[in-house]
Amino acid sequence: MEVVDIKRVQEAIHRFANKDVYIHLETTNGAYASHKDQSFFNAGAYIRNALVRYELGKITGNGPYRVGLKINLGWIYAEGITHFEIDEENHLLLAGHDNEGRLAVALEISTTPFA
Repeated sequence: MEVVDIKRVQEAIHRFANKDVYIHLETTNGAYASHKDQSFFNAGAYIRNALVRYELGKITGNGPYRVGLKINLGWIYAEGITHFEIDEENHLLLAGHDNEGRLAVALEISTTPFA
């Protein structure tokens, strides 16, 4: 993955607008890391292959970034985005990593379901 290039990410987000797309959205504050502190509260959210159509998508901020997708009845957003990739299947992969490189948030957009 590369560090976010706002122009390239915004162009990719725009290419998926007004199309049926599949969304993968995931947040975690430690599901992929081991915590030895029993008082630490671990939380996360996960949705995969949600079929949506968004009319507007934007990346904002100065880094880490926020990506919002305006859908018919509201918004989908991910905050804390630091890296991106457009893979060989033309999936837009957005991720936010903490200072130790652990995944904190992921937002992926595709015209085909994720495996």
